[in-house]
Amino acid sequence: MSIADVKEHFRRVGREQDILEFAASSATVEMAAATIGVIPARIAKTLSFRGTEESAILVVAAGDAKVDNKKFRESFGLKARMLSPEEVLEQTGHEIGGVCPFGLARDLEVYLDVSMKRFETLFPACGSTNSAIELNCDELAVYSGAQDWVDVCKGWNEPPEPGEGSAH
Repeated sequence: MSIADVKEHFRRVGREQDILEFAASSATVEMAAATIGVIPARIAKTLSFRGTEESAILVVAAGDAKVDNKKFRESFGLKARMLSPEEVLEQTGHEIGGVCPFGLARDLEVYLDVSMKRFETLFPACGSTNSAIELNCDELAVYSGAQDWVDVCKGWNEPPEPGEGSAH
C-alpha cells in the first residue's frame, strides 16, 4: 500500500506523526483544499511526465498552477507529456489522487515549481486519496530529494515585490 511507503519515508526523518489522514477524499486539488480548509493554491500537486529514458520526471507545483508547455520544453528539452494512470502507478507506486514525491517505487527526478514559493506552507499528498502533510518549501525540497526549483508553470500570479507595482 502506497501510504505505508510514505509513512516509512517520513518515519525515517521523525515526521510520520505529521501525516494527516482524512475521512473524506482529498484526491483532487479542490477536494483536498476543502478537506484541509485552505485555498486550492496551497495544495502541492505532483505531476508525472515522460522523461528521456524509462524514468518519469515529477514536477510538484501549486494547486492553481498549470504546466506551460514552452517553459517545460525550455527547462527539460522535452515535450510535456503526462503519464497514463497505469504508468504513474508503475513509476511512482502511487495511484492518481495520492501521487507525491515521497516513498517512491523508483528513484525519479523531482523538481519543484516556483509557483509554491509564495506560501509559508503547502500540503502535498502522502500516497493515498485521503492524506496530506503540511510542509514549508525547504522541507518539501529536502524530503522529496528535489533536484532543483524550476519555472515551468503558468496561471498563477506572484505578488509584486515591495516597492514594485504599477504607478497610479
